[in-house]
Amino acid sequence: MTLLAIERMKLFTTRSPWWCMFAALLLTVGLGVLYAATAPAEFTVVGATQSGGQLGMMVIMVLAVLAVTTEYRFGTIKATFQAVPNRTAVMLAKSGVVAALAFVIGEIAAFLAWGVSYLITGGETLALDAGHEWRNVAGLGLVYAGAALYALAVGMLVRQSAGGISLVLVWALLVESLVGLLPRVGDDIFDWMPFAAANQFLQGGAPQTPMTSQMPEAPIGPWASLVYFLALGVALLVIALITVRKRDA
Repeated sequence: MTLLAIERMKLFTTRSPWWCMFAALLLTVGLGVLYAATAPAEFTVVGATQSGGQLGMMVIMVLAVLAVTTEYRFGTIKATFQAVPNRTAVMLAKSGVVAALAFVIGEIAAFLAWGVSYLITGGETLALDAGHEWRNVAGLGLVYAGAALYALAVGMLVRQSAGGISLVLVWALLVESLVGLLPRVGDDIFDWMPFAAANQFLQGGAPQTPMTSQMPEAPIGPWASLVYFLALGVALLVIALITVRKRDA
């Protein structure tokens, strides 16, 4: 508990996490409400209220990278490791705090985007009547927490802010899309990309609509996709923790 309290204090005593939290909320809520309010009626579904979720997730990943790399940049990680020689415990505490924060931000942003959109449109199509609709909204926090694990692992491995941020953003926004363009095998590989799996968890299993009719069928179900997404994040984090233990601070 002491380590968790220390990591919480370290996280919130700098300005960048506050700016990232504000930006994530603004993007997730603002873009979701804007889309839901301006889209044609046939596109106004619960999933549309979460249109800003991907950009919000990018900001959360930036926050997670900075939570690690700023300590290396300013040398505070050395003092932390001297005070607590168990490096794995330190990094697990940091990961727990950041992932919990990401989950809370995701839940607040998702329900705010849905709630404001519901009030603006006044449409019964935005009512949370089915399991997949609840997953569209309530599942965003789980995806944000998982994305934070990926970014934390990258931050531990790279230890440099610009490099870590570039890696997570380029992968999530560009690399997975480019993989899908490969001839013959592109679609099959894309189905197993981590953030494609996260999107399948959020959007999969819903009845076909003009918004989802062009989406290819995933090889596994929504909840299995979430488990796969989180398992890959945990595996990458384990590799990062082993690396942190073996090299100099």
